[in-house]
Amino acid sequence: MIHLRVVSPPDVTGTLMPLLRAEPAVLNLTMLPAAVSHPDGDAVHFDVLHGSANEVIGQLRGLGLDRRGSIVLENVDTSLSAHADRAAAHRGRFQQFTPVWAEVESRIALEGTFPPSWFALLVIAGLIGAVGILTNSQILIVGAMVVGPEYGAILSLASGVTRRDPARVRRSAAALAVGFALAVAGALLLALIIRAAGLEPRAYALGVRPVSSLIDTPNWFSVIVALLAGVVGVVSLTEARSATLIGVFISVTTIPAASDTGVSLAFGNGSEAWGSVLQLLLNVTVLTAVAVAGLPVQRAIWRRATRRAAVSDLQKTGG
Repeated sequence: MIHLRVVSPPDVTGTLMPLLRAEPAVLNLTMLPAAVSHPDGDAVHFDVLHGSANEVIGQLRGLGLDRRGSIVLENVDTSLSAHADRAAAHRGRFQQFTPVWAEVESRIALEGTFPPSWFALLVIAGLIGAVGILTNSQILIVGAMVVGPEYGAILSLASGVTRRDPARVRRSAAALAVGFALAVAGALLLALIIRAAGLEPRAYALGVRPVSSLIDTPNWFSVIVALLAGVVGVVSLTEARSATLIGVFISVTTIPAASDTGVSLAFGNGSEAWGSVLQLLLNVTVLTAVAVAGLPVQRAIWRRATRRAAVSDLQKTGG
């Protein structure tokens, strides 16, 4: 269930209230006249069943409430209401999982902001990855992948492409380019210090580099994993499955590739550095392409499922 707090101009409230009262999925409807300031208007609070949230939000936007007033969404984790249970029982069984697209767009927009901490996390992830490569520690590589925040920028880039938003595309692409460059530079500097101090692990010095070898040799398996991870990422984002989204972070070698590029350059391994660059470009490109295709496909699939559920509901009620 979704809770909405709406600020409605008085001249719109007269149209809004009958519209909400006529919607069976709207519950706990409350209106407080002239109760809100900045923006000024009437306070309209209500809950809506998850599967009908997109339609109701679309109606609110159609009345211009996102421009002249305000629309705030909150997820309701627990609701104890027999009335709500009866209303939900008449909905399609999958409607409770329907993504709320306004929420998805907001989440992508938030991921598309890049404060200094975003770049700092990318550099720290690159440093952790560099240590993991030098010590052949797969645990540290996984840790670096989890710390890295780059997938949010990839989603923002894909969203900019699908929405034809050049400013978002430029901002996200620039953040990825600068962020990965800083991660490579950080790994390079750390590796140079380790080499100068004679702290290079013996196994790495002898060429025993199983972790590095996995990273700097992109192949068809890299493409397959990136494709699958991209699909999982889009599904996890739209259905707000954060635990699954973390799995995307530890499936694709973006941060490790940046780290390996820096470490390989520090130790004069040009071919390995180039292989890592190719791995990085491959994974970012595939993840972006899957998101560009996947976001509209997800919308289309859920739109069709919602229409079918609505027809089924009408048939059940004899409409």
